[in-house]
Amino acid sequence: MKRLILPRRRVLALSGGTLAGGALANPMIASGIARAADDWPSKPVRYINVFPPGGPTDTLSRIVCHELAELTSQQFIVENKSGSGGNVGTDAIAKAAPDGYTIGLYTIASQSIAPTLYAKLPFDVEKDFTGIAMMWSVPNMLMVRLDLPAKTVPELIALAKANPGKYSFASSGSGTSPHLSGEIFKQLAGLNLLHVPYRGSAPSYQDLLAGQVDMMFDNIPGLLGLMRSGKVRGLAVTSKGRHPAAPEIPTMGEVPAGLRDHLVGRHLRTRGPAAFHGGEAVGPHQEGAGQRCGEGELRPAGSDAAGMSPADTAAYRAMDEKRLAPVIKASGAKVD
Repeated sequence: MKRLILPRRRVLALSGGTLAGGALANPMIASGIARAADDWPSKPVRYINVFPPGGPTDTLSRIVCHELAELTSQQFIVENKSGSGGNVGTDAIAKAAPDGYTIGLYTIASQSIAPTLYAKLPFDVEKDFTGIAMMWSVPNMLMVRLDLPAKTVPELIALAKANPGKYSFASSGSGTSPHLSGEIFKQLAGLNLLHVPYRGSAPSYQDLLAGQVDMMFDNIPGLLGLMRSGKVRGLAVTSKGRHPAAPEIPTMGEVPAGLRDHLVGRHLRTRGPAAFHGGEAVGPHQEGAGQRCGEGELRPAGSDAAGMSPADTAAYRAMDEKRLAPVIKASGAKVD
């Protein structure tokens, strides 16, 4: 990516609390940026996105890295390391030097779903990482191909029940939040659907458009463009309330009562390897970037900027694992 230069005096001025395109509402974040400005980073930072190019996490990662580059006058280079539902890139983060110059994406897939879904992992989710900051939250959306004769979730359920085993749902990979959304949908609605996992969102979109699969859940940012261009039909979102980026799409809670518990999304955070050096400097920059681009770019793209401390991030991960483990086990899904 292009290097963006921001003078040090401008970074220090941010401690006053305002930024073009958004406000740093938390004065501790602003002062943290000022304190860290002369210490980190002194060279380009590697940012590992655990999913391939072209998907929603890639888009959002590049938005945040762009803001981080402006805040620090340094390059933040996105490196896509995909595979195994995000576990390949996650393992690369775990094994990176803890010098503050390799950080990466922290997703529900590798941190809260994988410990139950996978028989063996090359990393320990509790011991091999240092949480840095919560960046944004992303609900999922249920989409169907345009020629599928279902314009609402009840119609889709009726169609699938009348033809058990006939229809398929795609996901960005086994163990991802879109995969789990599909499994929960199957369980709550009592459906027999075939899961077709892909290596990332982009190839699954291609097959959805080509009619090779019938439906899919995915993070809102990846599907908004397809829906707005009339290439797919959006049926519902997995958030508690309608999302501002697509207010015309109902929530799963607005459809039959049995689906009110369908609340699965993706909370995207940043992390480094264990014994990570410089987390106290990285965190304020990360939170500042998240708040800065929240209203400007993340919300229109279908995401919401969010903030959470490293300790809270660890607790949230454990809570998600405990909440989702019964769903994963009940689905029968397992990866050796």
